[in-house]
Amino acid sequence: MDTAAAEWTATDDGPEHRPPGRRLAAWCAGLLCAAVSVVVGFRMADSDGITPVPQFLAFLPWLLVPTALALLLTLLSRWWTGTAWGVLLLGLLAWYIEPYGTSDDPTGRPVAELRVLTSNVEFGQGTGSLVAAVRREKPDVVFVQECDHACDAQLKADLARDFPHRRAVEGGGSEGSVILSRFPLTPTAGVRGTMGMPGAVADVDGHAVRLQLAHPMPPLPGQVDLWRRELAGLRDAAAADRSTPLILAGDFNASQDHAAFRRILDTGLRDASRLDGADRTATWPAPTAPTLGVQIDHVLLSRDFAADRTRILDLADTDHRAVVTDLTLHAPR
Repeated sequence: MDTAAAEWTATDDGPEHRPPGRRLAAWCAGLLCAAVSVVVGFRMADSDGITPVPQFLAFLPWLLVPTALALLLTLLSRWWTGTAWGVLLLGLLAWYIEPYGTSDDPTGRPVAELRVLTSNVEFGQGTGSLVAAVRREKPDVVFVQECDHACDAQLKADLARDFPHRRAVEGGGSEGSVILSRFPLTPTAGVRGTMGMPGAVADVDGHAVRLQLAHPMPPLPGQVDLWRRELAGLRDAAAADRSTPLILAGDFNASQDHAAFRRILDTGLRDASRLDGADRTATWPAPTAPTLGVQIDHVLLSRDFAADRTRILDLADTDHRAVVTDLTLHAPR
């Protein structure tokens, strides 16, 4: 009996003694765990790393799938060290999937209410769908990204009466961006970038509110440094004037799993989706969201705002879903 047990242990514990099928399962599990560990390691180090780490970080919650598969393979191959490795990775992923940032409510009295909508219309293709959504949702401020010349002309023709105030960076393709407002606007310098990121100060019922559109470059291979610099420009803009309430909205091409985006939140901004329980709701790519996707479209708010009824809207002819939220501006404490 003891001899049989010893033989069973030697056969199953040593990798050189495992049957070929189990050896293959252990190797596959090791490769999966190693790949996930690289991404999780950069997340632990609070860094976005280099390609392909930023691209995989965007889909951090989905790394649960290869990790669970690796864990199953370690069990099938009876590789107990690998099992511990997989369990550790699952725990770390669960920890980092939790929402980032604060969600406390303002303490001052409410002084104004407004509704904000942000939408990337994909080279202007979704402009018609956006106009319909604006008429249905009736926002007070609209942030539009990838608004080409045709999109800009259509917005002027269809929405000028409802939104008499605007701030735009004109351009073709993805370069154009527009802020539409029911409130009077005073132009600001905005943020310099490859694509338009205009800014303004709105007079919201007698209260100054900074508006800044966000649309940095995506973290494509070969453009990760540019992506970081443009997100850093948005962070600097957010930190430049902490005394005036701020709405920073648009397509950030980044999620809370990117260190460069978390640096923006660290200036004191909160994500409206986070405040209203819609965090992790995918906004891109629209064809597979909400089942498969990532939240890269955000409405970020200074601590002067409370958010309510945040919705993610499906629009036709664009690869992004729109975000609309109701905001309440509070007086300083």
